[in-house]
Amino acid sequence: MSAPLTTKEAAERLGVSPARVRQLVLAGNLPAEKFGRDLMIKEADLKLVEDRPIGRPPTKKAAKKGGRK
Repeated sequence: MSAPLTTKEAAERLGVSPARVRQLVLAGNLPAEKFGRDLMIKEADLKLVEDRPIGRPPTKKAAKKGGRK
């Protein structure tokens, strides 16, 4: 079993900012445990958010029209 990752380490693995990792934790999308001031994240839990698409999902209007032209 590997050691838990800090917010910064998890951000580096995911290719996002530490602030984004904290957002994912606060939203309940990424499990973490508080250890002092830091959030500790299990490496296995990174799989829960690794394969998510980046950015906002398309709106219904844009999806029907095929986006901007």
